[in-house]
Order: sequence, then C-alpha cells, then structure tokens
Amino acid sequence: MRKPGSKERIRRFLAANVGKVVTSIQLRDAAGSSVSEWARRVRELREDEGWKILTHHDSVDLKPGEYLLSENPPEKQVRFGRGISAKLRAEVLDRNGFTCQMCGLTPGDIDPFTRRKVRLHIGHIKDKNLGGKDELSNLRALCSTCNQGAKNITGEKPTTIWLLSQIRRAGQDEQKAVFEWLSKKFGDKQL
Repeated sequence: MRKPGSKERIRRFLAANVGKVVTSIQLRDAAGSSVSEWARRVRELREDEGWKILTHHDSVDLKPGEYLLSENPPEKQVRFGRGISAKLRAEVLDRNGFTCQMCGLTPGDIDPFTRRKVRLHIGHIKDKNLGGKDELSNLRALCSTCNQGAKNITGEKPTTIWLLSQIRRAGQDEQKAVFEWLSKKFGDKQL
C-alpha cells in the first residue's frame, strides 16, 4: 500500500482540526517528507478544492503563520488548472492600474475591514465554476476582501455611463471625493 502524499497528509491533519488554529510548523510537520511544498498544498486545498482555510489575510484574529479550517471540508472537490500565467497577471494589474476594481484600494492602503495592508489578487468577472475563462477580458484586480466576497456573486464591470450617472446623482461632497481620488490616481496625465 502506497503512503499518502503531502497534500493528503495535510488534508487529514486539517480535517482533524476543524475550527482550531494551527501553525505553519504543524502544517509543515503534517506534510512529512515534502516540507518545502506544504504552503503550495494548503493553497491548492483552498483555491482548487474550496476548503475554507483562513489566514491572517482573512481574519484579524489570526497572526502570520496561523491557519484555521473554519468549516468541514466540502464533499465535492472541484479542481481547476492553474491557468493564470505571470504574464497575464501582470497585464491585468497594469490594465487595472494596480487598483481593486470593486473598492478602489491599492497595494499598501489599509483595508478598512481587516485593518491590514491591501494585497491585490486576480479575480474572475465570471467565476470559473460558472464557465468563466482565464483570459484578460474575464479577469480583474481585486483586493483580498473583495475577492473573498465576490466569489460567484459579482456581475459585469460597470459601464462608463452607469458610473457617470452614479457620480451625477451623488452629492457635491461625494463628487469632490471622486474628483480628488481620480486626480490623485491620474495626476496631470492626459487621458
């Protein structure tokens, strides 16, 4: 009988510790012989199989190096290939001005929900399990908070006309805040 791989050992360890905070050292030890791969295996469980593994990026109650499987693992294990290349990721970030396309935060800003510095991720406009593709037209930059909240519920990117209508409807203080934000973002650039 073949010994379970590092991913399976981590899977079993986390399933036995649902709701308990575990450390990166415990996960590394659970992985066994492939100690250099434990972080990748945790990420695969989280991203490819839908496990609700929280880190300090998701919860202010967790410190760096702490993990929490917040609920029992899903019965159905959805698997997707890792199709977003570094080049495509760079294109999305550049096109989106290194700005979250839902809330407007940029890397280094303080997220008002988590009180942590913003990190950008690449998110799908139409989620993969709903048929979305790993292509430039279906990807956008999202901060951690928006990316976690956006799964399977977000629609298409708003149109220019819709955005302008919202700004026109807003009060003068809100319009001024939008102007100041756009001025800061684009400065004296000719559009």
